[in-house]
Amino acid sequence: MPRGRRPCRRANPLSRAIAVGYPLVTMDHASINLAANVRRLREERGLTQRQLAELSGVPRPTLAHIESGEANPTLHVLVKVAAALSSPIEGLIGNPRATVRKYSRESLPERTRNGVTVRDLVPDAVPGLAIDRTELPAGTQVRVVSRGPGTRQFITCERGSLDVAVGDECWVLGPGDLIVAGGEAGYRAVNSGRGTAVLFAVAAPAPSL
Repeated sequence: MPRGRRPCRRANPLSRAIAVGYPLVTMDHASINLAANVRRLREERGLTQRQLAELSGVPRPTLAHIESGEANPTLHVLVKVAAALSSPIEGLIGNPRATVRKYSRESLPERTRNGVTVRDLVPDAVPGLAIDRTELPAGTQVRVVSRGPGTRQFITCERGSLDVAVGDECWVLGPGDLIVAGGEAGYRAVNSGRGTAVLFAVAAPAPSL
């Protein structure tokens, strides 16, 4: 070798991959993917961590640790979680897929009674959650039965004016006004105005104290 020349280094494949911009999946990325995928799949199936623990045989604290993104579970644990979620292991550690889906108006459940149209805005059942859009022509009303104990309801007027009664109390709602009440009482909304009124109602589990 001529004097003064330094020997050339042979680039290793990892360095070459970084140089040309190939994406690398690190353990941190795998843990983040695992956390997001397990949480998404569990929620899509309407399962709590406790229910998933019973199905998979994996302790609930271990599942909570996985969903936090800080766990490094064994292959045995991954196999049990994947089986309980009816997913291949690749579905747990791969890049999370997009969860956005568009529903056309015609595909949403809708019912009409006495001129009042109620559209369900939760097409895929979510335990404890209900979102309704209700159109009330002038002079009509709608009654909603109790959502059950341990729930909370949010009632807002989007258009027009509504008289809303919850239990023994009654309020007049204009556009943008909101009522928050316990879901055990149900409610009644009356459109005493001249035009069509639109109401949105959300029922969800009340936060535990």
